[in-house]
Amino acid sequence: MKKQRPGEKIKLLTVDEMLGAPNEEGSVELRLDEIEPFRDHPFKVLDDEKMDDLVASIRQNGVLTPVLVRTQPDGKYEMISGHRRLHAARRAGLDTIPALIREIEDDDATIMMVDANLQREELLPSEKAFAYRMRYEAVKRKAGRPAGDGKVHNGRTVTIAEKNSSQNETNFCVRSDYELAEELGESRAQLQRYIRLTELIPELLELVDQKKIPLMTAVDISFIGTQTQKYLYEYIKENGMVKSYQVTALRKYLNDARSISQPELIKLLGSNVTGRNQTKNIILSEKKLQKYFKNNYSQADMEKILYRLLDKWLEEQSKS
Repeated sequence: MKKQRPGEKIKLLTVDEMLGAPNEEGSVELRLDEIEPFRDHPFKVLDDEKMDDLVASIRQNGVLTPVLVRTQPDGKYEMISGHRRLHAARRAGLDTIPALIREIEDDDATIMMVDANLQREELLPSEKAFAYRMRYEAVKRKAGRPAGDGKVHNGRTVTIAEKNSSQNETNFCVRSDYELAEELGESRAQLQRYIRLTELIPELLELVDQKKIPLMTAVDISFIGTQTQKYLYEYIKENGMVKSYQVTALRKYLNDARSISQPELIKLLGSNVTGRNQTKNIILSEKKLQKYFKNNYSQADMEKILYRLLDKWLEEQSKS
């Protein structure tokens, strides 16, 4: 058996492989208005060039691969795999779409939904963040839920000692953490970083998707409370992107003070800009300058005199 290289991504099973059924087997035509998106679906369906190509293909050939849905108590169906095909079918003007209907439990449905979408080539940090979190939590619940025969859903028998141990849940959490990281081809630390992004307010997470806030800086911000994150976002809108050392200074302040007002945050971040090759702006009020210059002096004249005086002062400092 070929040994996997560190960081090499393991191929996730397709939905059809997980179901153990060919694409078309048992598919039926469902009306588009009968299908609802998966609850808290973390992946964005964009009207981009790839979507335009998919719409054109569907108009010419129809939907070749059935979507996967599960039944809902209200008689409708919840999409598990096929959100992009459903959107494209609507744009193409179709009324129905071929679908595989399966009875799937909540956690299994979550895992299948995430795995089907993680095979896309390009994923935004926000998509990875919520997808990893949903899958991790689903696996954790399955690992810790005993079955009727005394076994847990990861296939390992739980001993009486383990059932009574306070460490049991923690052990399962750690194992599912490592297992998910291995399946995704991520390090455990990188997996945890992405999951931390779910603690960001939407406005800041959008900046991460736009590559305006680096991942590590975003992770640091995720440990800051929601209200302070809102202050931080307002600061960014007015002053531009914050640097990692500014976020570090803010977190250090919050470790001691626990909270910070918006004016205090502005002052703190502003004071941590200097010392990094930043320009210092010194403002001299016109009212004060009138004491030294007559009204017929232009701005250029005043600047020339001030620089001459500063040169003289600097010369005197060097002699002392």
